Amino acid sequence: MALSNELYSNVFYSLPDFAFIIKASGQVIDYNTRVKLKLGKYLSGQKLITEFFNADGAARFVDSIKNSQSTFRAQWNFPHSESIFAECILTLLNGSSDEADYLLIIRDVTELHDKELELLRFSEVIYQTVNPIQITNASGKIIYVNPAYERVSGYSQNELIGKNPNILSSGKQSKTFWKNVWSHILSGKQWIGQIQNRRKNGELFYSELVISPIIDEEKEVVGFLGAHRDITEQKMLEQQLVRSQKMETFGTLAAGIAHEVGNPLTAISSLVQLIQRTTKEEFVSEKLELVKNQVNRINKIIRELVDFSRPSGYVVQSVNVNNVIKDALNIVQYGKKVRDLTFSIQLAEGLPQVQVVADQLVQVFINILMNAVDVCEGMKATIEVASFLEGDKVQVHISDTGTGIPEHQIDKIFDPFFTTKEAGKGTGLGLWVSFGIIKNFGGDIHVVSEVGVGTTFEISLPVKGTYHG
Repeated sequence: MALSNELYSNVFYSLPDFAFIIKASGQVIDYNTRVKLKLGKYLSGQKLITEFFNADGAARFVDSIKNSQSTFRAQWNFPHSESIFAECILTLLNGSSDEADYLLIIRDVTELHDKELELLRFSEVIYQTVNPIQITNASGKIIYVNPAYERVSGYSQNELIGKNPNILSSGKQSKTFWKNVWSHILSGKQWIGQIQNRRKNGELFYSELVISPIIDEEKEVVGFLGAHRDITEQKMLEQQLVRSQKMETFGTLAAGIAHEVGNPLTAISSLVQLIQRTTKEEFVSEKLELVKNQVNRINKIIRELVDFSRPSGYVVQSVNVNNVIKDALNIVQYGKKVRDLTFSIQLAEGLPQVQVVADQLVQVFINILMNAVDVCEGMKATIEVASFLEGDKVQVHISDTGTGIPEHQIDKIFDPFFTTKEAGKGTGLGLWVSFGIIKNFGGDIHVVSEVGVGTTFEISLPVKGTYHG
């Protein structure tokens, strides 16, 4: 049944939004009750509707008429009053020429616009922040990550969307740990803690993680926002501090051992020498000589441990590199890890001396030798140490036939905190410190490596070196 004009009029006048009947020019023909209450006295003389828009809104209105666009948004200004942000719905009523009539609905969406603007600002902050951010749905599937999260994790956004955040799991946190975290955040509470994750390339990193539940109007948890802060460097510094404290303790212990063991060894050595002078039996003399040699060996080990753990005096002096190499080898060659290893030592004689801090240089050689021992552990491998003169530089090459270093890691091995070792087995500072020491001596250090073949560290020191420490 067709509706009467009266019913149409009643519907039009009772619309809750601002409603106008207009021409294509914007001339107001009619308006509903809500417009009358708010703008009636300003509409005498059939004003142009464009007078109530700002400049941008008026242009959008004209474009909508030309392009028959049904909806656009613009600022709507009440004379001598407030402004609103409006959703403008334009509907052609009859005709198709400039004389056609249009229905224009002005709907106040200011509150919605403000919320959208706030959301836009919030999303821009999340997008631009240097801290990795992830947003998941209520079941824990990732629905958003910012660029910082991509950079830290090594994964692209496409690789992460739809996945569970445990794609970064290092396995260091137990199932019970994560069960407790989920129980906490599903109850609507914020969780703060530290975790260890794994990047796409396998590197481990530490994060301080804040997980905040996202709550809807019904007080239901609809998702979670996870904000990470990379604290890898902080954790490494903490570990280095612990290591330094251990070394300090080790130094004290070594001094104590030297005192407690040294006195009995001196007594044993004296008795051996006394018996050697009184016995004429060849067999006894040979065995006593063996005992004497082992006592001297123990004394030497203890002395080297004490010397190594003693704080550096930073005294620059002329040093014979071969003697420093021998001191480092004497320390490294004592241990279970070297039992299956073969050491090949080729030290050129008559090398000129270099200007260095002796105990710092021995630290460099020990660091590199220990790394070689570690990568050769469990293998029938060879570690070669060679020294020779090349031009005005003394060269020291330390090579191993171990596992080798992947090409993509070569440029990183001298970076602070970079390590290929498992957590707890390396601080990532040894080679960085070694690089700095060699540079301070005016020298240089390079590494050549091939996976499955081995690695060579090439250290060069100027004959007339200058210490820059």
